[in-house]
Amino acid sequence: MTFAVAAPAKDFFVYFGTYTNALSRGIYVTRLDAETGKLSAPELAVETPSPCFLAVSPDEKFLYAANSVKNFSGYSVENGGAVSAFAIDKKSGRLALRNQKCSGGVGPCHVSVDATGRVLFVANYGSGSVKSFLLETNGAIGEGGYCVQQTGHGVNTNRQSSPHAHCICADPANRFALVCDLGTDTVTVYPFDTKTANLAAWNFARFYVPPGSGARHLAFSCDAKFVYVINEMGCTISQFAWDPARGRLDSIATIAALPPDVTVQNNLTAAEILVHPTGKFVYATVRGHDSVSVFTADARSGRLTFVQNIPCGGQVPRGLGIDPTGRWLIVANQSSDRVVEFAIDAATGRLSPAGRELKIGAPVDVKFVK
Repeated sequence: MTFAVAAPAKDFFVYFGTYTNALSRGIYVTRLDAETGKLSAPELAVETPSPCFLAVSPDEKFLYAANSVKNFSGYSVENGGAVSAFAIDKKSGRLALRNQKCSGGVGPCHVSVDATGRVLFVANYGSGSVKSFLLETNGAIGEGGYCVQQTGHGVNTNRQSSPHAHCICADPANRFALVCDLGTDTVTVYPFDTKTANLAAWNFARFYVPPGSGARHLAFSCDAKFVYVINEMGCTISQFAWDPARGRLDSIATIAALPPDVTVQNNLTAAEILVHPTGKFVYATVRGHDSVSVFTADARSGRLTFVQNIPCGGQVPRGLGIDPTGRWLIVANQSSDRVVEFAIDAATGRLSPAGRELKIGAPVDVKFVK
């Protein structure tokens, strides 16, 4: 007897998180044909205030958003934010609200889901705190786990007088949560419990990027041996070796996120970093320079080598996404209300304009769903 093998998916929903304004009312969705790169016209998937960053559950049934809103209901602190849970309609791509809860701090800017789909993490930039939640089987946000207030400051008195948690995500083995903090130039590692969602705040370890760099986001290599941290203010990428047993980061090197002939100035700020599905390439966005940089990743050493820097096709590239087939890269250009698609060369990782763009108000984040 022979069994049929499922064909690789070639059609995907692409979801865009935004800052709501005159041109945006929430989360938008389009369809991608991964064979041709064709994108359908964007549609409003759900109306929700400033869903600036998105996360998809491992089973791709639910989508979560960090809502950068002021004075969330039931939360008295100015600029208190929210997190929202949505069910994904696999036929239409529309989203149905499950529930919404306070993010536990000011200015939520990042959300992620652990590998079991049971824990939701959120980073609150303004208050420098992170919080975890248990997730219900129907995708709704359940009880809150431990809320951790980051501490410390950095050398830049204008931007680093206090903590600014910018990213939180679980390691691939699902034992530790890693937090990038722009205000303290650190990546903090917390053990966490998938049954309770609690972060072990009493048992953390801190690792540092160069002073004044401003750790923003991170990405694991596909084999989980290395971690790449993009530093917003330094416009650099710090490379670390990852010890999954002890939850430790060992510094390898920090390199420029821009070409060697570009001088970093105050108006240039790095934003996002992603690893290609093959693990061979790494991509980073830089605002002000308004470009995407491409690097090759050495599988043995984890070291990155600069390959290319290409204009992003708009202004202020915040987030980017790579489709699961690894053929297409999509950049969200926040200030020009424009989403731009690039083709990825499978051999070199280099980008070339695909000739496709979408008009979406203040796009920030890009996520794919089969």
